[in-house]
Amino acid sequence: MGTIWELDFYSRPILDENQKKLWEVVICETPLTVDRSPDTLFKYSQFCSSQTVNSVWLREAIESAIAQAGETPQKIRFFRRQMNNMITKACEDAGIAAVPSRRTYTLTHWLAERDQQFYPTQPGYSVEAAQTSSVAYPELNAIPLPDAVRGDKADKWAFVTLEASALEEMNEWEIGFGEGFPLSLLGVTSEQRIPGLIIFSDRALPLAAWMSGLELGFLKFEENPRPIVRLETGTSDSWILVNISPKDAPTLAEAQGFETAKQNGQQVHFLAIQSSPDTESFAGFWLLKEDCV
Repeated sequence: MGTIWELDFYSRPILDENQKKLWEVVICETPLTVDRSPDTLFKYSQFCSSQTVNSVWLREAIESAIAQAGETPQKIRFFRRQMNNMITKACEDAGIAAVPSRRTYTLTHWLAERDQQFYPTQPGYSVEAAQTSSVAYPELNAIPLPDAVRGDKADKWAFVTLEASALEEMNEWEIGFGEGFPLSLLGVTSEQRIPGLIIFSDRALPLAAWMSGLELGFLKFEENPRPIVRLETGTSDSWILVNISPKDAPTLAEAQGFETAKQNGQQVHFLAIQSSPDTESFAGFWLLKEDCV
């Protein structure tokens, strides 16, 4: 897999001499593996005035970042839906695929740091402007998985947990499709237990291959109007990964425990796919994180 970048282009809580918000592009590298040191990730930022906000300026900024990094990314992920057209055009004009995604964990972590530690130190910083920069995602109904990747009724699944120290060895596992990130980026300790969902399916490989073509964001248990586990992908897609019987009290308790464990562990969790409980390899394995941008 080639290099992947994450990008945001939006106004910041900093006012210029005309009391207009400055805009800024921030770009960072996606780590992809659990053993990548966060300190080695490429980062780039550049401010621009509100009068020069357009796809041409953004393309030139992306090209400046490429020159500084010494390489061109395979694709650029972005989460800000309202900037879709401008970001997509700038990336395409630079010869790079732009991908709407909630898998921008490194970027959102960096932006949170800048909100707390960098922007408040800049001349023109506005507390009022800082309170209007959140991103809202639409609440859409989850839809069933495509027929081609569904297994038969004998498929099984289970909520499980692993110590973070075990996940740190993820690069040594036999995995067909997947993606990780360094847990140290989020301050996860080695002793912390990470919740996950594992699916055992006779269609394990096709299911994992299909998922690899999506931008996997996170898993979420939803109890109403019916109990399901949703797989959130892209910036607005939602899939029914697991149906739970409303009469199955033990499983409902496990699902609620899964959500609690996420909340207690920086929202980090994982999705695993295997052909059977007896195999040691994974058709798919993804580290995930639910983010509120």
